[in-house]
Amino acid sequence: MFRSKSLWLILSLVYAVLADEHDHNYKDGDEVVLWMNTIGPYSNRQETYSYFSLPFCKGTKENIEHYHETLGEALLGVELEYSGLDIRFKVNQPKTEYCKKYFNVDDFDAMSFAIAHNYWYQMYMDDLPLWALVGEVDSSDPTTFIFYSHKKFEIGYNGEQIVDINITAEGKTTLKSNREVSFTYEIIWKKSEISFENRFDKYLDPTFFQHRIHWFSIFNSFMMVIFLVGLVWMILLRTLNKDYARYHKDMDLESEDGDLSDDYGWKQVHGDVFRPPMFPLLFSSFIGTGYHLLIVMFVTISLAILSEFYTERGSLLSATIFIYAICAPVNGYAGGSMYSRVGGKNWIKQMVVSAFLFPSMISTIALSVNAVAIYYHASRAIPFTTMLAIVCICAFVILPLNFLGTVLGRNLKGVADIPCRINVVPRPIPDKKWFLEPWFIVIVAGFLPFGSIFIEMYFIFTSFWAYKIYYVYGFMLLVAVILMIVTACVTIVSTYFLLNAEDYRWRWCSFLAGGSVSVYVYLYALYYFFFKTKMYGFFQTIFYFGYMGLFSMALGILCGTVGYMSTASFIHKIYSRIKLD
Repeated sequence: MFRSKSLWLILSLVYAVLADEHDHNYKDGDEVVLWMNTIGPYSNRQETYSYFSLPFCKGTKENIEHYHETLGEALLGVELEYSGLDIRFKVNQPKTEYCKKYFNVDDFDAMSFAIAHNYWYQMYMDDLPLWALVGEVDSSDPTTFIFYSHKKFEIGYNGEQIVDINITAEGKTTLKSNREVSFTYEIIWKKSEISFENRFDKYLDPTFFQHRIHWFSIFNSFMMVIFLVGLVWMILLRTLNKDYARYHKDMDLESEDGDLSDDYGWKQVHGDVFRPPMFPLLFSSFIGTGYHLLIVMFVTISLAILSEFYTERGSLLSATIFIYAICAPVNGYAGGSMYSRVGGKNWIKQMVVSAFLFPSMISTIALSVNAVAIYYHASRAIPFTTMLAIVCICAFVILPLNFLGTVLGRNLKGVADIPCRINVVPRPIPDKKWFLEPWFIVIVAGFLPFGSIFIEMYFIFTSFWAYKIYYVYGFMLLVAVILMIVTACVTIVSTYFLLNAEDYRWRWCSFLAGGSVSVYVYLYALYYFFFKTKMYGFFQTIFYFGYMGLFSMALGILCGTVGYMSTASFIHKIYSRIKLD
């Protein structure tokens, strides 16, 4: 009976602790939980390990288990472990020893390695992050390592809520093997005027995300947009109008049967321009995935503007996964309808390929990185249960919704509406100059879209790969819109040049021309890695280039789809104004 009451009391206390942490309201004397998260080298943000993988010791308090609350938290490698420190709301704690640790040779080697490689650790108190260095190398003697054995917490409160926390790592102790080290901590409570709603403002860095630089970048990109839109407008109003006038005059005065064999340029390929692309199943799957990613991008950015995702661990990643899953019908609708319009018959296969095209890319890279993380015993290793949850989302949410979208797309928009009859025999493609070849057009077309976003790329890369919180999602939305407009305009102009060279292979060319921005983004990622960071080691290198490759592929599919969408609309419009029969 006594044991049952004791167990019930412990469970009640644990529940009370977690409830306080979740609603962020405390009464005087309530326990405040300090979670120890991960530890790793400062230069390699993604190379993290469990805090207690180093020879630290816990406090005397009863252990509390932490379970991953969100999918994003699990994927980001959050490893919260209870510190065991006795911290009470508004109760000052003088310097107190909470444990002792005997450092043997292995402990000394592990801790000295961490200090030599500038390791630091992360903690959470009331969802507020804290960081501190493990130690430092003696400046007068590089072989001497100094360990910080004292943690001094200064906690600001406003009413019944914690609004500010600072930690100072003190207690310099010379590290030696076969020696006992005493760990101490200190708690100082201070009244603060910071409101609870603004308590995360100190983690934002307005000096880094300078609005003046953002506005300058957007202004330059906007000038590029005006130039490109003007160029497309000139093509549509002047060049094409002259072509229409000449062709219609030739038809009325010189050709009784409408034979335009003496003409040249884009009009000559009217019988082949709407020919289905090579590999229609793969092409339709790419287009469906691109539409899907486009919707996910704009919905996620819009939610990020309205919500402060950075205040909750893993919330942005969890929201992105949820949005990607529920937007799956867009993939099926776009890809299925296109596959039907180009005459595809194996629509079930196309639906499956389209549904799993991007998830398979993610899985290939994630599993490769995960194998390295498991080998290094890093916290970034994805748990099996999390992988199983992702598989279930793909199988029981994304695939059925994609099927629904495919059925709707085939029935509502599955019939081709083309203004020109397709010739039975493909027209030979004439020889042309090298700068009008599709490969050259594809390579060059991505430069201007990249030029419109490369400044914002620096801020995004620094936020993800360094210790900055990205919060200027309004600027990201503007840059995304500018990127779409520039990509559309550049692809239309490139396709017009291609058609004028009497080359009708515009479908894949327009998609690859829009998607070639990914090549420039990945090249910039190479430059950023070697010249803007101090990352090192096999794990961090694999992690960086693997996920940057995934980011570049996603951006390439998205921009490629925008390029194809705009070009298809352009081509349908110019050929629908010609009387061919």
